[in-house]
Amino acid sequence: VLFSFQFSNLLGTVYRCGNLNFTCDGNSVISPVGNRVTVFDLKNNKSNTLPLATRYNIKCVGLSPDGRLAIIVDEGGNALLVSLVCRSVLHHFHFKGAVHSVSFSPDGRKFVVTKGNLAQMYHAPGRKREFNAFVLDKTYFGPYDETTCIDWTDDSRCFAVGSRDMSTWVFGAERWDNLIYYALGGHKDAIVACFFEASSLDLYTLSQDGALCVWQCDTLPEDLRLKAPTGWKADLLQREEEEEEEEGAERETTIRGKATPAAEEQQGKVKYSRLAKYFFNKEGDFNNLTAATYHKKVHLLVTGFASGIFHLHELPEFNLIHSLSISDQRVASVAINSSGDWIAFGCSGLGQLLVWEWQSESYVLKQQGHFNSMVSLAYSPDGQYIVTGGDDGKVKVWNTLSGFCFVTFTEHSSGVTGVTFTTTGYVIVTSSMDGTVRAFDLHRYRNFRTFTSPRPTQFSCVAVDSSGEIVSAGAQDSFEVFIWSMQTGRLLDVLSGHEGPISGLCFNPMKSVLASASWDRTVRLWDMADSWRTTETLALTSDALAVTFRPDGAELAVATLNSQITFWDPENAVQTGSIEGRHDLKTGRKELDKITAKHSAKGKAFTTLCYSADGQSILAGGMSKFVCIYHVREQILRKKFEISCNLSLDAMEEFLNRRKMTEFGNLALIDQDAAEEGGVAIPLPGVKKGRCWAATTTEGLLIYSLDAQMLFDPFELDTSVTPARIRAALRQRDFTRAILLAFRLNERKLLQETLEAVPWDEIEIISSSLPDLYVEKVLEFLASSFEVSRHLEFYLIWTQKLLMVHGQKLKSRVGTLLPVVQFLQKSIQRHLDDVSKLCDWNRYNLQYALAVSKQRGLKRPSEPPGSEEEADASEDDDDSLHLLGGVPGHADGPLA
Repeated sequence: VLFSFQFSNLLGTVYRCGNLNFTCDGNSVISPVGNRVTVFDLKNNKSNTLPLATRYNIKCVGLSPDGRLAIIVDEGGNALLVSLVCRSVLHHFHFKGAVHSVSFSPDGRKFVVTKGNLAQMYHAPGRKREFNAFVLDKTYFGPYDETTCIDWTDDSRCFAVGSRDMSTWVFGAERWDNLIYYALGGHKDAIVACFFEASSLDLYTLSQDGALCVWQCDTLPEDLRLKAPTGWKADLLQREEEEEEEEGAERETTIRGKATPAAEEQQGKVKYSRLAKYFFNKEGDFNNLTAATYHKKVHLLVTGFASGIFHLHELPEFNLIHSLSISDQRVASVAINSSGDWIAFGCSGLGQLLVWEWQSESYVLKQQGHFNSMVSLAYSPDGQYIVTGGDDGKVKVWNTLSGFCFVTFTEHSSGVTGVTFTTTGYVIVTSSMDGTVRAFDLHRYRNFRTFTSPRPTQFSCVAVDSSGEIVSAGAQDSFEVFIWSMQTGRLLDVLSGHEGPISGLCFNPMKSVLASASWDRTVRLWDMADSWRTTETLALTSDALAVTFRPDGAELAVATLNSQITFWDPENAVQTGSIEGRHDLKTGRKELDKITAKHSAKGKAFTTLCYSADGQSILAGGMSKFVCIYHVREQILRKKFEISCNLSLDAMEEFLNRRKMTEFGNLALIDQDAAEEGGVAIPLPGVKKGRCWAATTTEGLLIYSLDAQMLFDPFELDTSVTPARIRAALRQRDFTRAILLAFRLNERKLLQETLEAVPWDEIEIISSSLPDLYVEKVLEFLASSFEVSRHLEFYLIWTQKLLMVHGQKLKSRVGTLLPVVQFLQKSIQRHLDDVSKLCDWNRYNLQYALAVSKQRGLKRPSEPPGSEEEADASEDDDDSLHLLGGVPGHADGPLA
């Protein structure tokens, strides 16, 4: 099973760089996150990350008009053609250069990419299989500097391209007689965006200095004439076309534009004239325009600026509708949905993604990742939530099902070093470099306890015992362990004895024993029942970096600086095994490293450990792009996961790129894009558990799970187990035999058919006749079925009867069953939350409807003219009484 973990979702980062897109129905936002793409479903409040990754950070995403295909291009010019329906890569392509933007034509037959100082038009891939999905049609020259943006006319006849050289070029998609190319000036800064008006060749151009030019064309799109070939050329073209039809080949053509064409070339051609020029900045303001989008049907222009402000204008009159500051960083991308109601903004500086409904002036989505890297994480006991702590001092809680952060705590004033849940799952305890340990309540979303030490100290780790009553934290500078009471908030004890910074703490899940790991090459075990005396000191060969107990408390694992993981028996203080992990970490070489990756790996080690729920495997991660799963008893590597292949991050490759080494030094020292966006990437830390495991990385919070799909994994299969035999047993009403055969074949649809064929009143009898080995398999199937099935009560009856009948036997095998039970609990808890919310909503609505119906037909008593206000007030009180209490006597009196 451990080999079938697959990438499931990316949390913690919602936007990195590149352009945002809305899907055709306008209900989902497609956001590039590093070298991955996340789809945020705003209607169903869910996010999921496509199971694909590019080699570098994504630069631009082009969406086909029908919403089925997307072209994703990274910073290196590598492109992926992706099907958004089946979420898979259909084709790989390299554009041989950095691409700035990509755009499909409205009819979906062509797409244009802007690359360097030219634009290239390709035939769009169709729905049938093709040998080469990207066929170059035409190449357009004209601008002198880098091209920045594209926009198409509604009929796909022409497109406009903006450039950094302050010019905008209009090109014909076909070889029109009266429009091959047209160059427009009028700006004093680089063009950020250009937009055609609906069903027209009229154009709007926007430049970085906040200027908008309105251009009017003297020709309608219908008046564009195809250039007809004449004489021998016509014969030659006809012959070529016939040959091409036979071969099915496409030939590339090149169109070279001139900024100032000759007068005879302009005769009888399309002409543009500037109607108006508007400025976004008031006199004296210097606020750079960074992103813009235009909705043609409602004539709505949205512009984002470097200061984090956005404006809504109605064109062509340039009337300001709305203006708001949404961030203190530059707005990097703007998109508007098909209805024109929702506007999406991406701010790459803080990693923010916002969706704003401008008419009601409210947020539809407001998400932000950690500003700096994530440092630590913890799963809630039921697996529904993940809490993360970052170097920015923020503590964020994420819903694993929806993928959204639903609460952020900002009380810490310095980096968070450790986070953990109590066993109830409603309290989060965090430690920080600011010298405090804080407890947060997930019912009221508040910081209800703050634990401090007598002398200011920096806390490096935190742990809570299984009862949730005792909180401990390790100090980085005073080498002490502090113990507090959760109830009173008082400091109970200070444990001294370590001679180096405390690197890790862990309570034994079954006993009142605390393990503390330190850089002084020891792990100490402290007994809470015996006045916190040191019961054992485990001597290590190197500095301890992480410590964790097995879920049953019978084993202790320690990660040390020499890349080893050692296993100990905490009762007898005896080492039971060790794993050498140096060769599995496989660190890369940073661009500025003076030594090779092989030599620098000697100083690398695992910095975090986590046991699987059954205690047979251990998950280990460190400052490397690999996370390893080891078998504890056999002490062998079971699986190694490469959590990132993003070459935009530093230290991803083992050897340096020799092309960057010049006689003047390393080119990596020169930050070429420093003017646009600051930031050189950093390497990867972090890890955690059960049917899913998560890792905090530079990319964000990566989640790997087994829940995504069931693989064909038969159990005790032989030739007698066939679908026909299973269905025959069902027809004979031999349900137990049918279930056993179905689980041996382990085909999901067949399992569902078999279980659902059992009458609900016979479930208890069949549950009692199932062998113990199959009970676990049935429970696991039920847990996964709760995620998708509508037969909620039926499956709940199955679960209840199985647990009632086999409860005692299952309890004896609690260690191996823990992942299944947790998965079951997570699925049922989610349904409980959903159904209880729905029932509450219905109850309040019914109460309101009843109260309103009782108010109907009430006669108002005649009042003297002076006391109208008092009468209104008393009626209001009366209404509220009926609404809240719904007392029958009150309502019946006047009606009778």
